[in-house]
Amino acid sequence: MIPKVTQEIIDLGDGRTISIETGKLAKQADGSVVVRMGDAMLLATAVSARTANPGVDFLPLTVDYREKFAAAGRFPGGFFKREARPSDQEVLTMRLVDRVLRPLFPDDYHAETQVMIQLMSHDENVMPDALAGLAASAALAVSDIPFYNLISEVRVGRVNGKLIINPSREQLAESDLDMMIGASKDSVAMVEGEMKEISEAEMIEAIKFAHEAIKVQIEAQEKLRAALGLTEYREYEGELEDETVKAKVKAVAYDKYYAIAQEASSKQERGEKFAVVKEEVVALYSEEEYAENADLAELVSKYNYKVQKEAVRNVILEKGIRLDGRKTTEIRPIWCEVDYLPSTHGSALFTRGETQALATVTLGTSREANVIDLPSEQGEERFYLHYNFPPFSTGEARPLRGTSRREVGHGNLAQRALKNMIPADCPYTVRVVSEVLESNGSSSMATVCSGTLALMDAGIQLKKPVSGIAMGLITDGNNFAVLSDILGDEDHLGDMDFKVTGTEDGITACQMDIKIDGLRYDIMEQALAQARDGRLHILGKLTDTLAQPRTSVKPKAPKIITRTIPGAFIGALIGPGGKVIQDLQKATQTTIVINEVDEQGVVEILGTNQEGIDAVLAKIDAIIFKPQVGETYEVKVIKMLDFGAVVEYTQAPGNEVLLHVSELAWERTENVTDVVNMGDVFEVKYLGIDPKTRKEKVSRKQLLPRPPREDKKPQPKKDNQG
Repeated sequence: MIPKVTQEIIDLGDGRTISIETGKLAKQADGSVVVRMGDAMLLATAVSARTANPGVDFLPLTVDYREKFAAAGRFPGGFFKREARPSDQEVLTMRLVDRVLRPLFPDDYHAETQVMIQLMSHDENVMPDALAGLAASAALAVSDIPFYNLISEVRVGRVNGKLIINPSREQLAESDLDMMIGASKDSVAMVEGEMKEISEAEMIEAIKFAHEAIKVQIEAQEKLRAALGLTEYREYEGELEDETVKAKVKAVAYDKYYAIAQEASSKQERGEKFAVVKEEVVALYSEEEYAENADLAELVSKYNYKVQKEAVRNVILEKGIRLDGRKTTEIRPIWCEVDYLPSTHGSALFTRGETQALATVTLGTSREANVIDLPSEQGEERFYLHYNFPPFSTGEARPLRGTSRREVGHGNLAQRALKNMIPADCPYTVRVVSEVLESNGSSSMATVCSGTLALMDAGIQLKKPVSGIAMGLITDGNNFAVLSDILGDEDHLGDMDFKVTGTEDGITACQMDIKIDGLRYDIMEQALAQARDGRLHILGKLTDTLAQPRTSVKPKAPKIITRTIPGAFIGALIGPGGKVIQDLQKATQTTIVINEVDEQGVVEILGTNQEGIDAVLAKIDAIIFKPQVGETYEVKVIKMLDFGAVVEYTQAPGNEVLLHVSELAWERTENVTDVVNMGDVFEVKYLGIDPKTRKEKVSRKQLLPRPPREDKKPQPKKDNQG
């Protein structure tokens, strides 16, 4: 028997709809829904343990998003025909959903929770990542998991000045912004995207537009929950509390933490002082007391953290003093250096306070493009950025577990910040790698700054330099302080991490995470205005270091030349089994890549030696050389025959033609050597295809003055008379 299905329809207002249905699939999950838009279908499930594991004082939330190749009627690439580890794009979608859901769960809910979203059917006109947040929240909405503040996420594009909710990939290609916004009914919780130098006011307008669409999607989830008759949430055991312990810890620690927070100190100094206070707090109770009360150590640690957080935040709100002594709008000292690494194609160091990033640039051909092979997207990136965050950057020793989700996310943000400033006619594939060497706040924005300088150092003709800044927020509900260029502790103890990148003319990318229920628009507007001032200050430091991109690539960097040849000559350039192109690459120490575009061969020649590049160009000229009838060409004798000389066009080495003995000179030539010899260089005229021999014909004599014909003397008449 087919189970009863409950469904809600969301009207996007332009003829498109989104449906949410539950009751048919995955019924053993706590909550499951199928979200459909066009032919795109996502299954989202939510499951949460009934009890929390002992000693867990945080929410162990896992958000997983996968795109199944079968959804697009495709086979997975690679040797094993099965989906493996998630792609970067899938990881980025997981992060987008996680960052909105996580802060909206109850603070004391610590049960293992898993939200899984999978693309089951793909529609090329629908970008599924824009539906993932809605699907995740709807799965929670139809469960009894204590998630009280429903959310949704939408993508916003703008084509010809008109804002669009969840645009197609085709529309997005024409859009001047690509933003993902996540929000509850009351306030915005997450923003991420890239823009083509839009203003702060335009960004706020796009966010408000998205928020209105999100409210409609949340109402649909509420109707779905009501239609199912769900009114109660499961009961759970919250955090253990003890007001006596809390008061005792605060009495001992608050004033000391407050005093430390007022001192202008470095990260290490501050950490050492905080550690001393923590030891005093731990020493409030004896070993016997800890042994008698198994929960006491956990309580002391929890209250110590909360007291420290409260003290630091109050210093900022009450005195306007930050942990390192700066004002709320002040940027840390900055120093930069370019051309630091002698063997790279471009490099730059950017240091801001206790955060340092070293960026390198590598230039290559289209062969080095980053291939994207997903059920929902296929293509390649000719500009990409990788971000590495080693443990030593924060003074830690911890295991290396491969590329983390955080590294993928931060690298993607920096890539989006810079990519629209790469000129469209840049012939290279460009890879930027950022190595974070020190971190105390906003290493992703340091990556943007070091990446800008490294690209300019490499000779990439950036349209404009880009800088980035991270903004923070401290609020108690009534008062608030917006912090420019936040420290790591201010991020950890604060309520917002708002990263903004841009040129002097506008915003190129942003990422905002809110750790409270939401963000008021007036605070967001102040943060953006303050961020612009900070961005321009940092931009000035970058251009003081290197004002313009270098006019050419470095001596050790490869030069790239692109030539277009008729498609008919591609095979000749490659040669049988690739012999011609392989021998040519070996002889010239170059890399040659051929791509067929619109029945033309686009040849990329990459090399550090100009002579090698010139030799490849000469070979291409020789291969595609086609003499024109009636034109004159310089040739060189390369072989002597009894009936003529084999000559080679000097402008196209390797192209040979027979100069027949009859075309050497106007006079009768008995021996070819009477007129030309090996190595002689002279001009010939191309006569086309000889109709008799069906071979190409050239002539030397046609370019020589024709001797006058000899007049025959008249013979005397014979006298027949006798």
